[in-house]
Amino acid sequence: MRNSLSSVIAVLAGLAAFTALFFGGCGMEAPEGKLQVGEAAPSVKTSTLKDVDGDMSRLTTYRYPDERMYQYSIDEALALDKTVLVEFATPGHCTVCDKQLQMLKAMLSKYDEDVVFLHMDQYKNPQAFIAFQVRGDPWTFIVDKEGMVQWKQAGRLLYGELDHHLGRIVGQQKG
Repeated sequence: MRNSLSSVIAVLAGLAAFTALFFGGCGMEAPEGKLQVGEAAPSVKTSTLKDVDGDMSRLTTYRYPDERMYQYSIDEALALDKTVLVEFATPGHCTVCDKQLQMLKAMLSKYDEDVVFLHMDQYKNPQAFIAFQVRGDPWTFIVDKEGMVQWKQAGRLLYGELDHHLGRIVGQQKG
């Protein structure tokens, strides 16, 4: 009986390590990924509010979503000639992601004219995580009007930190 329990514990520990390595998650160190600043953002079809007949639970595990973050697919947003902020966050398993999305909601109105904010949830739009080569979350990408990644950052951001980078990129686009 004792050997069986030890075997089960060893298998569970191995499964946990595998899951952490390949799927990441809140509080885990995320690998850099291959998509770099200066490269073209992947134009990938992702689900929108329209695609799911307005059922927000089919797009996000976030408890308090803002519908403005689910109006466009990534490919549609990249075609709008606007700066695009793509937030990879899965609040269903990540409390840091929850805080990150709260902060982004506070920023939406400030940049409403110039930036399309998109939230990608790993459970609801896994193809976006694959296309952007994201493991773990949260990850934030800022893509310019030409579709080029101008900035990316893993982990939770402070409002002022993100505001600085977003304001700089938007200013360059207007400039």
